[in-house]
Amino acid sequence: MWPHDGPVFEREMGCTADELRGWLPAACRGAALAWRDGGVDVTLGAGRLRLDWRVLPPRRIALVVLPRLVVRFAFEGVGDEERRRFMHHFDLYTQRGGG
Repeated sequence: MWPHDGPVFEREMGCTADELRGWLPAACRGAALAWRDGGVDVTLGAGRLRLDWRVLPPRRIALVVLPRLVVRFAFEGVGDEERRRFMHHFDLYTQRGGG
């Protein structure tokens, strides 16, 4: 089962706001982006995705310090299959190394 079946959900991401902003054009497959303070609206066909984020305190593991954001995904007028395809590409694009 896909972990985010609803049109609105939040997730924690291990990146800075600047990194996320840099990834978004390609992670959104070149969709039109309307930047806002602390977020962006992504045009997806006849619908849109409203992305909002806020910085969380960094995660500390011994001497390692990892940045964190909480990102809210709010899809409006986007069908289930289109949303799943979008998130599949988004997740693959923003995935960090390891394993």
